[in-house]
Amino acid sequence: MSYVNNYTPSPEPTVPESEVYGPDPYDINFAFPLYPETLDTARIKLTPFIPPIHAETYWSHVKDHRSELYRYYSIYFHTLPEFLAWHELYFRRNPYQIYLAIVDKTRPDPVHPDWGGSFAGVVGLINTSAKNLQMEPGYILIFPEFQHTHVAKTMVAICLNYILQLPTASPPGLGFRRAQWCANALNAPSVGLAERMGFHREGTLRNAIVLPDEMAAYGRKGRPGDPFEKQSSRDTAILSVCWDDWESGTKEKVQAFIA
Repeated sequence: MSYVNNYTPSPEPTVPESEVYGPDPYDINFAFPLYPETLDTARIKLTPFIPPIHAETYWSHVKDHRSELYRYYSIYFHTLPEFLAWHELYFRRNPYQIYLAIVDKTRPDPVHPDWGGSFAGVVGLINTSAKNLQMEPGYILIFPEFQHTHVAKTMVAICLNYILQLPTASPPGLGFRRAQWCANALNAPSVGLAERMGFHREGTLRNAIVLPDEMAAYGRKGRPGDPFEKQSSRDTAILSVCWDDWESGTKEKVQAFIA
């Protein structure tokens, strides 16, 4: 039997510059409830990243430190509009992912008193499967002046509480069965943070992601003759906290840290 192949590639999705800040009023377009009583703690608050509110401050913290802050990312942003277009496509238009601003309530911001603290970084909730009850904190970035403080650990604790606590618990969560953590296998601080917060190392996905040119030093070299031979590949460390880990002591450890 004869056959044809009429496949033609779809054009890459783009966001007009007039839309990179999202709609007005801003719609976070998230498929799950956000529980303020879980996301807002004594020291740290997680709140939706809203470009008209947060974008300029984000870029002011990041623009002069991109080579350092993005070195273990799988994507590199050269401009604020480029970052915002990515955010609009990858997060806001995907109802199963959300980007959150991390607010450090221990440091007031006199320029933005309504924030209830200082904008300290960002974390995404990504790779969500409602069918399989799993979610992953990812694309984490802590601004330089907030690194090596309570910010990162507390953020991870809040994410675990939100993902793994049952909806009937106090404070409530999504009641998922698996919280996942993926990191460049060379990123020892990220893997170490996850392990200190109760994640268990499951293994390494070798050659998992082809990296952009800016991250060439943070992966293994490309294969001569393949379509991306000049670009390196990232090995990805995989860790998890599952519901049985959570109910067997991790919950108490995490909630004690938050308290």
